[in-house]
Amino acid sequence: MSAPQKTARRSLLVTSAALSSLALTAPVALAAPSPSTSPSATPPAHMSSVGGSRLGQAGTQVDLGSGAPVLPKDITARSWIVADAESGDVLAAHNAHWRLPPASTMKMLFADTVLPKFPSSEKHEVAPTDLAGMGAGSSMVGIKEGETYSVRDLWLGVFLRSGNDAVHVLSAMNDGVDNTVKEMNQHAEELQALDTHVVTPDGYDAPGQVSSAYDLTLFARSGLQKKDFRAYCSTVRAQFPGETKKNKKGKTVRESFEIQNTNRLLAGDSDVSVYQGIAGVKNGNTTNAGATFTGVAERGGRVLLVTVMHPEKNEHNEVYKETAKLFDWGFKAAGKARPIGELAPPRSAQASAQPGAEGQAGGAGDPSAAPSAKASTKAVAQARSGGMGIALGIAGGVVVLLAGAAFVVNRRWPLPDLVRRRPRP
Repeated sequence: MSAPQKTARRSLLVTSAALSSLALTAPVALAAPSPSTSPSATPPAHMSSVGGSRLGQAGTQVDLGSGAPVLPKDITARSWIVADAESGDVLAAHNAHWRLPPASTMKMLFADTVLPKFPSSEKHEVAPTDLAGMGAGSSMVGIKEGETYSVRDLWLGVFLRSGNDAVHVLSAMNDGVDNTVKEMNQHAEELQALDTHVVTPDGYDAPGQVSSAYDLTLFARSGLQKKDFRAYCSTVRAQFPGETKKNKKGKTVRESFEIQNTNRLLAGDSDVSVYQGIAGVKNGNTTNAGATFTGVAERGGRVLLVTVMHPEKNEHNEVYKETAKLFDWGFKAAGKARPIGELAPPRSAQASAQPGAEGQAGGAGDPSAAPSAKASTKAVAQARSGGMGIALGIAGGVVVLLAGAAFVVNRRWPLPDLVRRRPRP
């Protein structure tokens, strides 16, 4: 990497945070309505305007530029959003801030909050109290009382099988469900995910538990900054420890069994192909929420985030079909459709962009002083024209994940299991 490229990369720091701060100064003050106990059939007249005033408006919001394709006509979701993960630009949205039950997509916030606290190799023996309080009919990975699991095992159970049992064990390790819920709500506020109110850490239906397509996209974007998060959410299948038993010879053994990711764009299904470029993130389905999904995918060096909540069309895997259509549109429209809003940076990143804060905004592991906003803007233009950026490498390509100062890491981020990106034969 040349010296000018390194300088340009470092310069992205202040510019990203500063531009996001300017766009969010007024909208952040607008509060969203109080959480409801059940989803309404129509969006409220007034919604949060975090990220831009158009995102607070009901209905579909898009600004097609020259050559941009029209949106797909058969999207039935109550709420959805398509965003560029490099710039944070929202390319199109529909009721982006509508507060709806999130189902297991709430586990993205759970992971982003709790995952950094325990090393993946740490072991935990499951006590009966660890599994208490799970909702009836919860999705499970198959954790047994008295058995010992590694933290890695537990996170694979969370991401691949959406295991509420794994969530509850990790919550117990994190000083309990109540403490975990409190920390999740605090983290949501730090991320400016102000539509979100957490009641249960696993996303199980509960009165007052809501989020929005906008907030779920913020959770995914924040989580994807973490290497372990990226690895877990992109894993298609894994071995999970079973129950300790005695075999026919009387020897104590503990065999494992295979678990597969329930994200159908990642693993495929009878009526859904593996989506080319898919790299995660999380799906969910409950009675109140219907089907929900947030996905991240890359094509041609561009990475997009799409969230879809509660399709009205009652067909098998409809949430994945509508997500794929929005991804297809987003990749065609990128660079042509004019942004109608942006993904907000965390509050800490926004604060670092205030006047007088530039000198503290160096990238991770880079103590160099930040340049002026004007110089940074020029550097961003130079960096992008050269294909540069803070990169998330997928299959040898470079994709960019850029939000505020808190998201800047001066290195490429490879995602594992590259075969997941290839269409099924």
